[in-house]
Amino acid sequence: MVSRALGIVLGHLADRAFGDPRRGHPVALFGCAAAALEKQTYADSRARGVVHLTLLAGAVSGIGLGLERRTRDHPVAHTLVTAAATWTVLGGSSLGREGTAVHGFLVADDLPGARQRLTHLVGRDTSVLDEGEVSRATVESVAENTSDAVVAPLVWGAVLGVPGLLGYRAANTLDAMVGHRGERYGRFGWASARFDDLLNLPGARLSGLLAAALASTVGGSPVAALRAWARDARRHPSPNAGVVEAAFAGALGVRLGGRNHYAHGAEDRVLLGDGPPPTRDDIDRAVRLAKHVGTGAIVVAALIALRTTKAVQG
Repeated sequence: MVSRALGIVLGHLADRAFGDPRRGHPVALFGCAAAALEKQTYADSRARGVVHLTLLAGAVSGIGLGLERRTRDHPVAHTLVTAAATWTVLGGSSLGREGTAVHGFLVADDLPGARQRLTHLVGRDTSVLDEGEVSRATVESVAENTSDAVVAPLVWGAVLGVPGLLGYRAANTLDAMVGHRGERYGRFGWASARFDDLLNLPGARLSGLLAAALASTVGGSPVAALRAWARDARRHPSPNAGVVEAAFAGALGVRLGGRNHYAHGAEDRVLLGDGPPPTRDDIDRAVRLAKHVGTGAIVVAALIALRTTKAVQG
């Protein structure tokens, strides 16, 4: 009854200890397969986008379901498979490493290096950003990806096990590949973007709650985090990123949002929080808060997994 919970915890610890493999990462291999399939499925059509999403996310979820069924009567095997799947889909260690690297370049007064390293985290044009904008972009990315790469997959893993873990990561990867706006993917990526929004609803809200609850660990205020969430998140264009970014902004005592430049054009984002714009020192605080949120999420996920498995068996 504890194999799912134990596997999720072990996978989280593996991500903390080892991070992502440098070569042959399963998510990267999935991305290559998705890009190859896109050559066959692409059309400027929402219906084709639904087909693309269904084929890829369905196949990966099916693999996860098969692994779950084959091992669920064998606790040791089920624990190991769940741990491997959890390690595969989590990105908390890599997220912290990238945020810390940007911070290091800024501390060394290497703005070009910081701009270049920031491209590992964001899709916006970093070439024209000053130090303040680099700091803001890094904090926003750390906040949003704490939900996308840590909390949300843990939630789905706790509820659905291996198929939840793998299926979530497949859908989230497709959103990153085709779900953004632009002439090519405006219609084709619609299904991936909306499905990812749906899957991230519970993870984003748990991330916001944990960021508020743990704000004091980085010198922040839980009340300020909840206030920023309640007041500002609903005006953000994303139903999920707005929640997490607003909660992080309030917890860190900074102001996020503003004008962002992307390949498809500029976007004016709502301001989140009441404080001053983030500085390079706030990057380190955001990375520490993200790590604490991840620890809180694994506790919650393990408890959900235990209750879910018990309810199914009962």
